Amino acid sequence: MVFTLPHELASLAYHNKKLIYSLLFRASAATLLEVAADPKHLGAEIGFLSVLHTWGQNLLHHPHVHCVIPAGGLSPDHQRWVRPRYAFFLPVKVLSRVFRGKFVDELKQMFRKGELCLPGPLKPLAREKAFRSFLRSLFRQDWVVYAKPPFGGPHHVLQYLARYTHRVAISNHRLVNFADGKVTFRWKDYAHGRKSRVMTLSTEEFLRRFLLHWLPRGFVRIRFFGFLANRRRAKLLPVCRQLLAMNVPAPPRLTETGVAKQAAWSCPLCGGPMAIVERLTADDLLREPAGQSSLANSS
Repeated sequence: MVFTLPHELASLAYHNKKLIYSLLFRASAATLLEVAADPKHLGAEIGFLSVLHTWGQNLLHHPHVHCVIPAGGLSPDHQRWVRPRYAFFLPVKVLSRVFRGKFVDELKQMFRKGELCLPGPLKPLAREKAFRSFLRSLFRQDWVVYAKPPFGGPHHVLQYLARYTHRVAISNHRLVNFADGKVTFRWKDYAHGRKSRVMTLSTEEFLRRFLLHWLPRGFVRIRFFGFLANRRRAKLLPVCRQLLAMNVPAPPRLTETGVAKQAAWSCPLCGGPMAIVERLTADDLLREPAGQSSLANSS
């Protein structure tokens, strides 16, 4: 899952990196833990890791956290592994509103304590009335929480983490050219169907955008929560492995509209629902691959 701050907060986040980025971690984690613990949605204690990214493909300031979450969690008494009843794990609209409420509430407390730095264009927000008006504007739209499909297995998880945990704002393979004081690089335009585009910037502008993502010294950008938290994983991970080894029937899967969708059968190893990917007839199985001769001809 991905929790993104609205662009209205970008300037405030840039001038208060340590405060706002830490708040982004806390608010998103508290949201996931609270909604997952609600019996209406999952009723379980979950564990996950969160990775901070501050950039978009065009290198502009775009703070968000990627959360990698096992599909399920421990029952309150730690005696069962609870599987999700939703195909999308947790409802993103609920997550979005809870996340927004938690973030804005703590931002309000920071202002009251005088912890926020408000220089330059942000200086008018130093007045309480103006800051309250600014906070109200944050409720005019839903905040973006995005749920990606589950990974296809442990190797896919490792590939994802390799791409997202220790990368910087732009990797070398996206750089196309550097000449005449200009830098050209490839980027994906997610606002227009993930189209691949090329952008050319002056050296100064390229460096300015790159340095937007310089983190405060010692800031930890990968954090663990729930049963994966540092102080709890030694005790709870063995419990998770033990419970997952049991062949427990999966509950009915619900679609976004709440309609039950029962799997045709369950996996004999993990107990998870198995989905039909393709139906093969006898003709499909006997048809020889194109460009290859049959066994009879080859012998």
